[in-house]
Amino acid sequence: MTLPTTEPDTPPDPRPQPGVVASTGGSHPAAPPVPWREAWRDRWLGWRDRLLASPRFQQLAAAFPPTRPIARRRSRELFDLCAGFVYSQILLACVRLRLFQHLTDGPQSVGALVARTGLGEDALRRLLDGAVTLRLVEPRGRDRFGLGVLGAALLGNGGLPDMIEHHALLYADLADPVGLLRRDDRRDTALARYWAYADNPAASALPPDAVAAYSRLMAATQAFVAAEVLAVAPLAGRRGLLDVGGGEGAFLCAAGARHPRLNLMLFDLPAVAARATARFEAAGLAGRATAHGGDFRVDPLPAGADTVSLVRVLHDHDDDTVLALLRAAHRALPSGGLLVVAEPMAEAPGAERMGAAYFGFYLLAMGRGRPRTPSALYTLLEAAGFPRPRLLRSRNPLLLQVVVAEAGSP
Repeated sequence: MTLPTTEPDTPPDPRPQPGVVASTGGSHPAAPPVPWREAWRDRWLGWRDRLLASPRFQQLAAAFPPTRPIARRRSRELFDLCAGFVYSQILLACVRLRLFQHLTDGPQSVGALVARTGLGEDALRRLLDGAVTLRLVEPRGRDRFGLGVLGAALLGNGGLPDMIEHHALLYADLADPVGLLRRDDRRDTALARYWAYADNPAASALPPDAVAAYSRLMAATQAFVAAEVLAVAPLAGRRGLLDVGGGEGAFLCAAGARHPRLNLMLFDLPAVAARATARFEAAGLAGRATAHGGDFRVDPLPAGADTVSLVRVLHDHDDDTVLALLRAAHRALPSGGLLVVAEPMAEAPGAERMGAAYFGFYLLAMGRGRPRTPSALYTLLEAAGFPRPRLLRSRNPLLLQVVVAEAGSP
C-alpha cells in the first residue's frame, strides 16, 4: 500500500521542556512533565490522527482490498452518528402510529396499514422502507409487512414505548447541545420541568398532578428493571425491604411476589407515596406493604427493614446528595443490613455509550446527577459506612448493574 506522498509534519520532541508557558493572560508555570511513555504514545497517536484525516489516505484505504472493509465500516459508523437522530425519529413515528401493535395481528398489506395508521400511501411506504433498514419491520411478500426482530423485541419490553415517547422532551433540550452545555442554570429545561422534584427544595409539597406523569413512566418501565435486579439481588432470607425513591411501588410489588415472606416498605415524596398505597391495595399487598412520605434530602428514612434498595435513584443526584442519602440508609439499617444499588453505570462492558453518552446528556438536561462507575460508587459507599461493596454479575449490563454492600458498625 502506498502512503500519501505528503508526510505529516514531524511531531515535536515529546520530552518535557523547562521554563514557563506564556499566554495572553500572563506567564504561568509549565505544566507537569509528561511521562515519557505517554509522550511517545501521544506522538504516535498524533501521527495516526493526521494520517486518518488525510483525504488521500482515505481514498487509498477505500481502494486497497485489504483495508477496504475497514474503511467502509468506519464510513458507516461515522454516517450513523450523523444520522442517528433520524433513526430515532423513525422509531418514534412507529411508536406513535402504533405500527408494532398493528403488526402483532400478523403481516399486514400496505393498504391495511394505510387504513390503520391514517397515513397516505407514499408517506407510509417511506416510513416502512426506513423501518425495514432499522430491522423494526420486515417485508413479508408482495406489499405485505410484519414485525422485524427489533420491533418484536420492543413489544416485549413493557414500558419501552412510553420511554420512547418521553424522549421528545430530551430531543427538545438537545436541539442546541452547546447552549445546554454552557448553561449554568438548567432548572428550566423540558426534562427539569418534567422531573418536578429535581432541584426543588419544596419537593415534599408537590401536588399529585405534578408527580403523576413521571410516576406513571417509572412504573411502566419498572417491570423489566425489577426482573433484572431480583434475578441477582440476595434477598432470600431477608425480613424487610425498604425501597427508597420507590415511586408507585412497582419494584416492591415484584419483590413481594418473588419473596412472599418479605415485609415491604416504600419511601418517596408524599404525593408519590399516596400512589404507591393505592397500588399496594390493588395488588392485595396492603397487609405487608406500607408507604411513607417524605424527602430523603431532609427527612430520616423509616427504620425496621434489614435491607434498603435504591433502584435508579443515585444517578439522578450529585455526589453530596448521594453521600447524604447513603448515610441516611446506613442509619436506618441494623449492623450487617444489606444495601442494594441498581442503576445504569458508566463503563459497563458493552454499554459504554449508554452510560457516558446517553445518560451523561440525559442527566445534564435534567439538571443534575451523572452516571457513575462501580468504583466511584464504592468510594461513596465506603465513606457512608458500607465497607467492601461488590458488583454482582447482572444479566444485562446495558440495562443496569447491581452493587451490594453490608452496613458496618456505627
